[in-house]
Amino acid sequence: MLIPSLWRTWAPRGQTPILHHVYRRERISAISALTVSPKRRHLGLYFHLQDRNFKTRDVEAFLRHLLYHLRGPVVVLWDEALIHKGKLVQDYLAGHPRLDVERFPKYAPELNPVEFVWTQTKRRLANSSPQGARELQGMVLDEFDQIHDSQRLLKSCILASELSWS
Repeated sequence: MLIPSLWRTWAPRGQTPILHHVYRRERISAISALTVSPKRRHLGLYFHLQDRNFKTRDVEAFLRHLLYHLRGPVVVLWDEALIHKGKLVQDYLAGHPRLDVERFPKYAPELNPVEFVWTQTKRRLANSSPQGARELQGMVLDEFDQIHDSQRLLKSCILASELSWS
């Protein structure tokens, strides 16, 4: 959302930083996947941003995109969100045996490595005040590109999660 997230920062004594922003209800929505190659030699980040909430057709399109770009079997780890359970998504999964879905327990973001991609992104965007959804989207894209290009940052997301890495 365009409401700035705040992060503790340094300032000269007696000069409290003030972040000015205009309250707007604009927002962007994101879907993302962190990928691990079969031999664990390469990590990848796939994502899509849009200016509306995601629906089951968007999830199905994202899965189609992943299958297009990834070879071999694909294991999808995801939460219990309603958009993951829709008929369109379930039909797509049934028709594509390369996709194997493993579900996280409800309310377990600490298990999801993609949540740590968001943690890094939000931390890096903290104390910024974009003027509109388009500027916010550009900022998020820039941060995602930096994370995408860093094997070290992607690995840190996996290691930060409570998933077993064995």
